[in-house]
Amino acid sequence: MNKIEKRPLKLIGYDFIEKEFIPEGKDEYYLRNKQVKNWKSFRQLTANEIEVLVKNDNSADNWNDIYVTDHFNPKLVKNNQFHGLIRIGDLENLCLEFHDIRQPVGIYNSNIISCDIGSNVSISNVNILSHYIIRDEVILQNIHEMVTTNYSKFGNGVIKEGEEDSIRVWIEVSNENGGRSIVPFNNMLTGDAWLWSRYRDRKKLMDSFLQMTQNEESRLRGYYGTIGTRCVIKHCRILKDVHVGSDAYIKGSNKLKNLTINSNAESHTQIGEGVELVNGIVGFGCRIFYGCKAVRFIMDDYTNLKYGARLINSFLGSNSTISCCEVLNALIFPGHEQHHNSSFLCASTIYGQSNMASGATIGSNHNSRGSDGEIIAGRGFWPGLCTSLKHNCIFSSFNLLVKGSYPSEINNPLPFSLIANSEEGLTIIPAYWFNYNMYALARNSWKYKDRDKRLDKKQHIEFDYLAPDTVNEMLSAMKLLRQWAENSQGFIKSEYSDPHDYLMNSELSEIYADHIESGKRRVKIVKPSRAYRSYIEMIYYYAVRSVIKHFQHSGNNLSEIAKMATGLKGSRSHWLNVGGQLIQEEKVLSLLNRIESKKIKDWQSVHSFYKEQEVLYYQEQLHHALKSLKEVLNLSGEDSTEIDWNGLIQKGIGIQNEIALKTKQSREKDYSNDFRNMTFSNLKERDAVIGKLENNGFIKYINKETELFKETALSLIM
Repeated sequence: MNKIEKRPLKLIGYDFIEKEFIPEGKDEYYLRNKQVKNWKSFRQLTANEIEVLVKNDNSADNWNDIYVTDHFNPKLVKNNQFHGLIRIGDLENLCLEFHDIRQPVGIYNSNIISCDIGSNVSISNVNILSHYIIRDEVILQNIHEMVTTNYSKFGNGVIKEGEEDSIRVWIEVSNENGGRSIVPFNNMLTGDAWLWSRYRDRKKLMDSFLQMTQNEESRLRGYYGTIGTRCVIKHCRILKDVHVGSDAYIKGSNKLKNLTINSNAESHTQIGEGVELVNGIVGFGCRIFYGCKAVRFIMDDYTNLKYGARLINSFLGSNSTISCCEVLNALIFPGHEQHHNSSFLCASTIYGQSNMASGATIGSNHNSRGSDGEIIAGRGFWPGLCTSLKHNCIFSSFNLLVKGSYPSEINNPLPFSLIANSEEGLTIIPAYWFNYNMYALARNSWKYKDRDKRLDKKQHIEFDYLAPDTVNEMLSAMKLLRQWAENSQGFIKSEYSDPHDYLMNSELSEIYADHIESGKRRVKIVKPSRAYRSYIEMIYYYAVRSVIKHFQHSGNNLSEIAKMATGLKGSRSHWLNVGGQLIQEEKVLSLLNRIESKKIKDWQSVHSFYKEQEVLYYQEQLHHALKSLKEVLNLSGEDSTEIDWNGLIQKGIGIQNEIALKTKQSREKDYSNDFRNMTFSNLKERDAVIGKLENNGFIKYINKETELFKETALSLIM
């Protein structure tokens, strides 16, 4: 049975906060007044103004509770009902034009309950507008219901006075059983979500995260919803407990409930037709269109949700787009693309720069009676068409999966790999990207950096495919390749001094690996020698690039950098991808210890830590590159190796030239392949449709970067 309470008519607009939750000496408007900050000078209506309002078919329970400014024009207020304390700013004989549609300034045909309304607004046909603060020059048109409750949280996972903890909103990221749940708050970063989701065995840390989040917002009841300056909201059904920043455009949405929608003049957010959003945070510059549904979610800055996409219990990192598909229980780092209706992503942590193909089913629960599996995929994860994976899986960075249904769990530690499923077993080509698809790899790094539209870069996101995380993976992969090569039938100690020598000086066609796939199938590693040498070349290249970056940043010449390399002690550091930002593990663990010990008590301090690490990153990356280089050079077993810096620079130039050549050759395949050309009647038609190879913008960019690289590198030679 529906519980409908009967109360006196005069209570409409009053007693917004129950008396037990109003502090002594305060009234029910004390928080509202704090939000408004007395931005206008208000007065009560004059007798003449009341007369004009009544003639215009307006009614009020108490005209004395309506306050206006000196530039209020009562003739622009028609056919409205007013309840409770109402404050209205200037209303002048103007119209507001937006997208070629002009609306008169004023308030028309609406039912307004206890609101503050800014200057020169256009409000028409709002059935219920209750407990909102409307800033200047806002357009509200044809809205069924727009209300705020006294316990509103605006998408933040806090609880108010008198509420049980059981009603707190959690987002169940990464795992369907809720074991990695996080509590949302406005300005939550991907790094925050990742830290909270990972270290679940540290109860003190989890308690600290929860307390820090609760402290982000007041427990007091009585905050009003806010519609920011120059917002346009029209043809919508329900907005309940929604805070909207300035310059947002919301058109035709079905239901928006318990949300913070961040927006400003430089990064305005748009929400379109048929959208339903419940319990979430929407970042700056977001676009949400055409029937999308999102429940218990965070969308970071400049993310897009389009064409009926569903986002549930998930965190979507910045500069990402999800269209036409379903994403559940996912933690997604910046730079994610998922455009196809038939793709499905569930119970996964995806480290960004990723792309889900049509038919990809990532994380579906095929092989367990419980919903407790998960998938972790490093940067650059590209599952191909109709790829089906099972829990649990881990993929290193830049893994490309060939179309197929993978029958068993996979743990692939070999970065830049192509993974294929066949009747014989699992087949992996390590370093595939370097040797066969350099165009896509180089463009991947360039395009995500180029598409990073964030004006406020709260975390430094690493988009380069060569960075401490991927280089560490390559060094670990090389160790595994040596181990597997030594166990292969072709390795004979009398012919080769060690597995390194074997891989460097032979053309091994294949070896077999263990502990990569669950089950009895054999895992074949194809062209391991070539992959091994490619890894080494790219580590050389990483070191040279890091030296050049350091030279450009600090001005230190090669001899000074050589002295630095000589003085470096200890082994290379282990790095973590903290929401797209690479940070040394020891520093992350130190941060967590300080949070547990209450030396860090708020998320602002955590965000300051991210900024501190951003400042230190390039110096620490150089140290990592130099240590990685020394490790590669010492693989022969010698106690020490003198680095030929001039030779290294020349080698780096050679690798850069090869990368530029491979980039062009990768793209050139689309022009030289007869099957690619057969849909065109002649080559001129092809060039008219897809453009000439020599006009390819990215190839031009790589060639320009190569010339700059060579010029800077040659100036370093001693």
